[in-house]
Amino acid sequence: MPWSRRRSLLALAALGSAALGCNASARTDDSREPGRAHTDDGSRSSGSLGSRPRAPELAPAPDHAATLRVLTFNVNFGVADDPHNVAAIAEADADLVLLQETTVDAEVALREALADRYPHLLFRECCRAGGLGVMSKHPIVEESYLEPRVGWFPAWRVVVDTPLGRVQALDVHLRPPMSDGGSWVAGYFSTRDVRREEMEDLFGQLDRSLPTIVAGDLNEDADGRAVAFLAEQGWHSALAQVQPRAKTWHWQTRMGKLHMMLDHVLYGPGLRLHHAEVLPRGVSDHFPVLVELSRADPTPP
Repeated sequence: MPWSRRRSLLALAALGSAALGCNASARTDDSREPGRAHTDDGSRSSGSLGSRPRAPELAPAPDHAATLRVLTFNVNFGVADDPHNVAAIAEADADLVLLQETTVDAEVALREALADRYPHLLFRECCRAGGLGVMSKHPIVEESYLEPRVGWFPAWRVVVDTPLGRVQALDVHLRPPMSDGGSWVAGYFSTRDVRREEMEDLFGQLDRSLPTIVAGDLNEDADGRAVAFLAEQGWHSALAQVQPRAKTWHWQTRMGKLHMMLDHVLYGPGLRLHHAEVLPRGVSDHFPVLVELSRADPTPP
């Protein structure tokens, strides 16, 4: 088996350990200062998402143009309420924050620390690692909690009244690469189509008339099949567009540090990307991803 495939399987096995609750070790990783992890950001390349059409070139937002800063962060349910995770969200200062693996304790910590900055808050704990949270500086005018019909975890659809006009966002946590029988190796092969089916199902529940963002832990890299489905609809993964080799998930093993791009902010037609980065903050096994967007048509509907 090629080393690249073996490395992927090792990474997914480690991901499985994290999902099964072994992730408390994220608090005591001696390889980094608490709250100051390190990422492996690749340089920008000429293409993104494999052989798919080249994404639009980035340009700075015009002076005085309205922008929207969006953060996605899987806070890791084992350490979700850790002060370093709360600080990571505060430091990013995004307009809209989409969280995965939240817990009741994390909700309490985030409300206590950030409710003044984010007056519009939604949280719901679910099914061990299925908690979700939405934090917004701007009014949430519509929300739909979407129970899982294909995968394991729910999603949360919101419509936010932003400086860009009304923007729809979908907070997702797709099926981990674990088989129904509990195998992470078999799941690596058997769940790729499941995540695409999940995304197809969720996409069908969106309002196509609104500019839309899908963000969260997709449990697959930029060449995954859920990402590919959105690419077929004319969407782009912001981080893969800017830093195709960036890593958002990391796990220390005896053989070394494993890392993958599992977390994405994908944006559809009607939006333009100006910035995307991984923030090496927090104590989760995932890093936050921050993007800045504007309207492709600067005049809101």
